[in-house]
Amino acid sequence: MLMIRLRRMGSNKRPVYRVVVSDRRRTPTAAVLEEVGYYNPRSEPAEVRFDRERVEYWVGRGAKLSPTVKNLFENSKS
Repeated sequence: MLMIRLRRMGSNKRPVYRVVVSDRRRTPTAAVLEEVGYYNPRSEPAEVRFDRERVEYWVGRGAKLSPTVKNLFENSKS
């Protein structure tokens, strides 16, 4: 099953997250099918970007959003 979830990037104590589509059974650091956005919680205000067309495409193909990504997706404007 496919999952749209966050992948932690950045250095120690300075996280930046990529929103990726990957197999649910693999670890979040494993190979991904596609990167569909990013999330930077350290900027003020927090910066969230999604490629909405690609997220909707993957959801249409059976991918599930993780709870955190679902919350960010519903609250983001772009």
